[in-house]
Amino acid sequence: MDHLGFPVADVDASAARYLQIFAPLGFREAARFPAGPSSVVGLAGPDGVPQFWLAPGGPVGGELHVAFRAPDRAAVDAVHEAAVAAGVEVLHAPREWPEYHPGYYAVFLRDPDGHNVEAVVHG
Repeated sequence: MDHLGFPVADVDASAARYLQIFAPLGFREAARFPAGPSSVVGLAGPDGVPQFWLAPGGPVGGELHVAFRAPDRAAVDAVHEAAVAAGVEVLHAPREWPEYHPGYYAVFLRDPDGHNVEAVVHG
């Protein structure tokens, strides 16, 4: 996959939340373009390439699921800690999910639009 984008109800609020809770994965704002009264925002990981895009127009009908790869379990745990500190709903605290495959370690969270977002490492 090269990149993924989806509409959100409030681009600035969603971008701020993603930057806050996924900072342990190196998230940063890499691009911002005007879109009517709002913006389209591209978020990047440590490589600086915007791969996750937020655009005005949400909410989307139904729940989306997005998983962001973490470098190690400590980063997954740090995402969980950042989410708890920010008051984000934790769907599933960090743990190994052997039903997916051995070494699958992840935390699942709820984003501002009600979507299921995850930080995962494949050990």
